[in-house]
Amino acid sequence: MTPSEIMSPDIPPAIPKYEQAYRTILERLKAGRYPVGGRMPTEDELARYFKVSRVTIRRSLDMLVQDGYVERRQGSGYRVVTLSPVSDTCLTSFTDAMLRTGREPTSRLLQIENLPAGDPRFAELPSELAGQAVTCISRLRLVDGKAQMLVHTYAASDLLRDAQPQDFPETGPAQSILRILRSRFMLEWSAACEDISPVAANAVMAEIFDIDAGTPILKQACSAFGDTGKTVFFEEVFRTGSVSFNLSQQIRIPTHN
Repeated sequence: MTPSEIMSPDIPPAIPKYEQAYRTILERLKAGRYPVGGRMPTEDELARYFKVSRVTIRRSLDMLVQDGYVERRQGSGYRVVTLSPVSDTCLTSFTDAMLRTGREPTSRLLQIENLPAGDPRFAELPSELAGQAVTCISRLRLVDGKAQMLVHTYAASDLLRDAQPQDFPETGPAQSILRILRSRFMLEWSAACEDISPVAANAVMAEIFDIDAGTPILKQACSAFGDTGKTVFFEEVFRTGSVSFNLSQQIRIPTHN
């Protein structure tokens, strides 16, 4: 097998080998080849597989570390820490964040609802979605058995075609909605904007979170966009507690020397 057969066929061959290896490994991470919490192959194993030097593969792995997908542990190699590293707050995998802290996230599917174009509830959605049929996925997110978030995820119905309850696992890394949208429905996005505001818990939320009706809770509204700027999905998250922000972000600019 030649290096060109090993690397992803979608990667231009003119790109440096370390960048080709980085992109190929990243594709395999997102395809579930290396599970969250699991160890990556060693530098030597990857170098032999990609038919490159150990220095080259170490540079590829360093890029994965910098981007937040894996961590380097002295004496034990590289470990996958998330498939959805922090970039935009609402595009951070809640599932991965909880698993990294040793807590047990679970999901409970509440409803899959198809909304016709012009439904009154579209007043809360981005205008881009208002003129078409939309599917809403409602789920309850729990941590160690305690309700933490009520989540409504909206996307054009033609993008969530044939969505079924079995598409939304209740346990394990696969319960991440970001992973489900990518792996099951082939949705892709590259940016997001988010609005956070306080709201009063209604009767349904009060029962879910075991709080009094009218108690202030947080609402996060997130729009995720594709490369063309088109809305891919919109999400409403209602949660108790607080939200932490990290406004610093590293920007990696590949060099081609």
